[in-house]
This record gives sequence, C-alpha cells and structure tokens, in this order.
Amino acid sequence: MRRAAHFAFMEKTGTIYLVGAGPGDPDLLTLRAARLLEAAELVVHDGLVSREILAMAPATAEFISVAKQRARHTLPQDDINALLIREAKKGRDVIRLKGGDPLVFGRGGEEAEDARAAGVPVVIVPGISAANGAAAAAQIALTHRDASSIVSFVAGQCKGLSDQDWSGLAGKGRTLVIYMGVKTAPQIAEKLMADGLAPDVPVAVIENAARPEMRVVRGLLAGLPQLVTAHKIKSPALIVIGDVTARDDRSIANTAAKAQETQAVT
Repeated sequence: MRRAAHFAFMEKTGTIYLVGAGPGDPDLLTLRAARLLEAAELVVHDGLVSREILAMAPATAEFISVAKQRARHTLPQDDINALLIREAKKGRDVIRLKGGDPLVFGRGGEEAEDARAAGVPVVIVPGISAANGAAAAAQIALTHRDASSIVSFVAGQCKGLSDQDWSGLAGKGRTLVIYMGVKTAPQIAEKLMADGLAPDVPVAVIENAARPEMRVVRGLLAGLPQLVTAHKIKSPALIVIGDVTARDDRSIANTAAKAQETQAVT
C-alpha cells in the first residue's frame, strides 16, 4: 500500500500550454504553436478557434470546448481554470488554445496565475492578436507617421461602460481598437462623442478577420450603430477608430454617400 502511494506521489505533473491561435488563419500560427498542436493529447479550446486550426491536432487528441458567448458560457472561468489544473495533475500536457493572443483580452493571465498557485507548470506561447491580424488583413496601419503614433486597446463589454473615461483614447494622432464592441456599438459611439471625440472621425468594423468570409465596413463615428445594424455585423468583429482607417480612401471622411461603404476582403 505504501509503495503504491509512493509512486502516485511521484507521478509527473503535466504542463499547461497557453497557446495563441491567432485571428483564425492556420497560416498565421507561430511555428511553436503548430508543433504543439500537431503533438497534442488534450486540447481545451475557445469557440473562436477555427475548425482548420483544430484539424491540425492528431486524430487521437481529445477536444474540450469551453466556448464563451455574451449571454452564455459553456464553463465559468473559474471552472475552466480548475479543469486545466485537474487534467495537468493527471500527468497530461494540456494545450489551452485561445483565439488571438492569450494575454490580450484572453484571460490567459488568470489561468496562468491559478495554475502556478496550484504548482502546475505553465508555458505561454504568444499568438498574433486579433487587432494585429485584423489590421494586417484589412491593410489598416494602426500606426502611421502622418496619422497616428499611439494605439489603445479597450474592451467594449466592460462593466460600467458609461462610467469609463475614454477622453484622449482616440482623436488626432491616435488609433483606438475596440474588442467585443458589436453589441455595445451605440453606447460606445455615444460615450466617445460625449467625451469629446468628433462625430466625423473615420471608423472601420472588421468582421471575421483573416478568414475567407472577412468583411470590412467603413463609416463615421456618429453612424457606427447604424453601420453595425445595416450590415448585420456579428462577432467576432473589431472596431477601429481613427484617421488610419480612411487613408486608403480619404474621401470617406467627407462624403456622406460613402459613409457606410462595405469593402469585401478576400
């Protein structure tokens, strides 16, 4: 009995790999992410991870979806953390696959903290963030010598949105990228204008970035809610606000007829 207990105590703990899956295109995975996925035993993944990326794992791999939506979570975050730790303590290496980068609105920091507190090794494998992937696919330079030297990333679903001070986040020389802002587009536009941003600042909404069905919809800040509604924009989507969004079509900021132009990107 003691011998069995001794070996159980000596059993090796697995490692949790927090892996960024990028914006959706398998070609945008890092080499390390691809290698880990191709050798995976257990993959715990978000809903935003594309089927093409999941298909890179071996046929023998086990998949657990912990997809989150605005009104429904498959598992609460604390339960996800506990799941990762539990599986790693069985001696399994766990590939925690997250859309974009694990540490940019991916709650990877919380998962890493809980794992370390439980004595489980953690390795973080960065990915191309949704903002970088979307901007590149839409050919929008988040910084530009003639238009922007500051970029801010914010979450559009934060609690107390109306209480946030967004003054200075966007405007001349600045670019604002809003994650998870489709549902709250009316409140975002209202809040930004209330905090001093001009109604005619150019915006772009990028839906399904870096995927075959990607769309880029352009307009002005005052018309952002109508832009989202008229084009039936759905998540995943990013909102980019600033002069950089209109540099490939400078007339968009002054021509009402083009305020809701849709550009399909293939």
